[in-house]
Amino acid sequence: MLERKEIAYEKTVLIGIVTKNQDEEKLEEFLDELEFLTYTAGGEVVKRFTQKMDMPNSKTFIGSGKMEDVKAYVEKHEIGTVVFDDELSPGQLRNIERILKAKIIDRTNLILDIFAQRAQTSYARTQVELAQYQYLLPRLTGLWTHLERQRGGIGMRGPGETEIETDRRIVRDRISLLKKKLVTIDKQMATQRGNRGKLVRVALVGYTNVGKSTLMNVIAKSKVFAENKLFATLDTTVRKVVIGNLPFLLSDTVGFIRKLPTQLVESFKSTLDEVREADLLLHVVDISHPQFEDHIESVNKILGEIDCRDKATIMVFNKIDSYQHQTIDDDDLTTERTKAHYTLEEWKQTWMSRIGDNALFISAIHKENIDDFRNRVYKEVRDIHVTRFPYNNFLYPEIMEE
Repeated sequence: MLERKEIAYEKTVLIGIVTKNQDEEKLEEFLDELEFLTYTAGGEVVKRFTQKMDMPNSKTFIGSGKMEDVKAYVEKHEIGTVVFDDELSPGQLRNIERILKAKIIDRTNLILDIFAQRAQTSYARTQVELAQYQYLLPRLTGLWTHLERQRGGIGMRGPGETEIETDRRIVRDRISLLKKKLVTIDKQMATQRGNRGKLVRVALVGYTNVGKSTLMNVIAKSKVFAENKLFATLDTTVRKVVIGNLPFLLSDTVGFIRKLPTQLVESFKSTLDEVREADLLLHVVDISHPQFEDHIESVNKILGEIDCRDKATIMVFNKIDSYQHQTIDDDDLTTERTKAHYTLEEWKQTWMSRIGDNALFISAIHKENIDDFRNRVYKEVRDIHVTRFPYNNFLYPEIMEE
């Protein structure tokens, strides 16, 4: 399942719906993210289809009229892949495939595909494969449409059903095997973490593509893979870092995203042990992104799910070099001023001011304010270390020497 190496860009259309819980502005934001996900996976988005509905259609997700529009466009422009912004049920998937006669992918499947491309180590590949099989199991019937289906019951079991049941058993056995394999690797990783001694542990957390790996490379002087795509880093990387004369461990973890598939959250729970066992979290935020506040909320939600929300945290607002605010002309008397018009200094006077010196503003790629960042991390790590080992107090100065 994870063999694909080369990515050929496929012509793709996106489909999303406006509901009572998701207005047009929120949908556009999600579709922008979905387009970036599609590009990361190897697709070229040529059109978006949206529809206002109270709730998704239980059979085809979108209404029949809109489905006809999509079908006509897909046939006319020879579109190979249709991506839906929400997870589709097995029934919806089958019905839509039957109508559009194209490859149908939902957000969950798309994220799983990207993870499959990005997984490098055996551990990450095992986690992704487990998540893929768990996603695939209830959707197997859609893969056997080439076999003649017969009505079930005594004396009526056709070859299609036999084939599906055999395949389900194979998938269940594989899931069981992968879970056992992960338990073994988890024990090995727990032993590795235990062998790191009593060094203070610091973990980088944050939304995907906010610059965690770039910051890791700057601070740890390492060469962690970093790219302007979603989920560039899947494997947790741990480096020993020394600031002044104080050593500590810094780990770079997988990025979070909204609507993260439940299969992945479960599969990557053990990877997030690095976050659970950290003494200090560096929550990296891409302040140049228009919806960075939503990203913070999404990350905090996942941190809450793994019981890490109350850990000592420093907010690191990255990419200040890319931050641009909207402006209003002096003679414009109609445009209402919103958060989009805030300068960085104005943002610092909002809720960020309550964070105090736990809010840092940097540019990792241009190394702006990196010295302030080092000093703040040094102070926090020193406080944790001295609390743990009071007799080491004299080893580290109160203020880091330049």
